[in-house]
Amino acid sequence: MTKISEAEFARICDGIYEDRESIIKHNPLGKRDEILLWMLLSCLNSYLSLTEIEMPCFNGMPDEKTYREAILFVLQGRRADDFDAVPYIDKLTENDN
Repeated sequence: MTKISEAEFARICDGIYEDRESIIKHNPLGKRDEILLWMLLSCLNSYLSLTEIEMPCFNGMPDEKTYREAILFVLQGRRADDFDAVPYIDKLTENDN
C-alpha cells in the first residue's frame, strides 16, 4: 500500500492552492470549495494508486462535507507519518479576501 508523508501532502495542497483560480476556471461545475476538494481527492487517488474498489463512491451530488470526509477516509492507514490533514484542507477552502 502506498503511503503519503505530511511533506508530500502539503506539497499537493500547496500546488492546488497556488493554481486554484485556474482549476476553478477550468472546472466550472460546482462551488469553489467543492472543486478544490475534488481536485485534492483526485490527486490523492492518483498519488496513492487507489484501485477502483478503494476509491470513495458518492450517492447523489457530493458537497464540500462529502469531499472532506472522503479525503480523510482515503488517508486512513495511508499516512507515512502521523499528521493532521485538516489544516491543509481548511487552507484550500478558506475564502480569499
